[in-house]
Amino acid sequence: MAKKSQANNLPRIVLKDLETMGEQIKLARKRRKLSLIELAERAQCSVLTLMRVEKGEPTVSIGIYARVLYGLGLHGDLMHIAENDKTGILITENEIMKRNQRKEEYVNFD
Repeated sequence: MAKKSQANNLPRIVLKDLETMGEQIKLARKRRKLSLIELAERAQCSVLTLMRVEKGEPTVSIGIYARVLYGLGLHGDLMHIAENDKTGILITENEIMKRNQRKEEYVNFD
């Protein structure tokens, strides 16, 4: 019996992002003039798994993506995930401003 996965229940935009990521990996492989077999060997995965990565299938583990990026010499790209967290930064800045305002209220004896 096949293992049930929630991967196909991902939001459409996430599935599209994975597809785009797969296309970018495929382009990187082609720019390096690597065959599927050569990159699969470098990434220590099967050609079928690499093909699934290049399609952006959501059931492929992040560890496989990491090995494929390593095989392409792009392992540093993983360090950019969630790097530009504008929402998180705004939330933190708002919390700091609120704390500072509360501190100022205690200091003002007007």
